[in-house]
Amino acid sequence: MAVKVNALDHIVINVSDVARSTQWYQKILGMEVRVFDPGPGKTPRTSLVFGNQKINVRPRDADKVEWFTADHETAGSDDLCFLTASTPDQVVAHLKAHGVAIEEGPVAKQGARGTLRSVYCRDPDGSLIEISSYEGEAG
Repeated sequence: MAVKVNALDHIVINVSDVARSTQWYQKILGMEVRVFDPGPGKTPRTSLVFGNQKINVRPRDADKVEWFTADHETAGSDDLCFLTASTPDQVVAHLKAHGVAIEEGPVAKQGARGTLRSVYCRDPDGSLIEISSYEGEAG
């Protein structure tokens, strides 16, 4: 039988400053910051929890052996799309209220389940952040 995945549990992003990045994701996207213990002799880890998922936040210069990293860890190289129940206009107003520059949007984009209305901005390291809602599901 072939392996077929059915969900995404977590991803890991590399950042230049864990505290700055987690504060931004908490303030701008409403994520919960959690610190967890990866086990004896290892440095505590920080994650951002939202819905049934999480993002582990790894310092760009983390030790490759201890942190078991990807081959090319670069802060600001991510392109992430998050779903919200807020309307695109609410997203725009929220970003503007917090001084976050809007790169593009609201615009129609193709999501996993159909047409999204998306607003784009950047996190503190420059990763592209897409904040989206499916047509007819926001509000």
